[in-house]
Amino acid sequence: MDLRDVVNAILYLIRTGCSWRQLPHDFPAWQTVYGYFSRWKNDGTVAKIHDALRDQVRCQVGRQPGPTAGIIDAQSLRGASTVGAETRGYDAGKKVNGRKRHIVVDTMGLLLAIVVTPASVQDRDGAKLVLNLLRSTLSSVVKIWADGGYAGKLISWAHATVNVTLEIVKRNDDLSGFVVVPRRWVVERTFGWLVTCRRLGWDYERLPETHVSAVQWAMIGLMVRRLAPDKKRRRPWGPNRVMEIAA
Repeated sequence: MDLRDVVNAILYLIRTGCSWRQLPHDFPAWQTVYGYFSRWKNDGTVAKIHDALRDQVRCQVGRQPGPTAGIIDAQSLRGASTVGAETRGYDAGKKVNGRKRHIVVDTMGLLLAIVVTPASVQDRDGAKLVLNLLRSTLSSVVKIWADGGYAGKLISWAHATVNVTLEIVKRNDDLSGFVVVPRRWVVERTFGWLVTCRRLGWDYERLPETHVSAVQWAMIGLMVRRLAPDKKRRRPWGPNRVMEIAA
């Protein structure tokens, strides 16, 4: 079995949002592809590949592999019928029934940590989970930017428990409409990258851990294209080609 064909099949599924059984016959049998996907998820291979690529991307632009700062945010997703009642909830603020992904990204928008919970979990409670995970995997991060939803006791908890300085970046209420908020726009852009993968526009996974792996695969695909870009195609993290011509 050519493992590159397996990887291409997984990336195809994440990007297009098709089901495992609908994988084109150009790829290996869907049972084989899913078997590798599940095995690499369970033994940590996907996480290791993701982290290694992230270090390479950071080094490519002259940064140290280990980040020292990040941005945190959460995104609620509608859950498909495959999401069981025991792992889903209702986000009353966003009016979404499904799950919520809590992520921390570096200042380039690259994923540092992710936790998936029922959508009913408050952002501050989810933040404790993802910050604890971040501390165990990347102890170099000492500062996190967040929006006003993370204000309050979480600031002192983060400093005392995970030794992270949590800084709240507030939006200027005097401005109306869409406004680019310093630092916070980086994590919003990462969410934008993720939802371009149709598999991640909704939550279709039976297990939260499978959704985490799917997000990591989406970021793997993005980072590979950044490390070895196809000059004939628009970069997913770059400006629209039309805008480049207009400029």
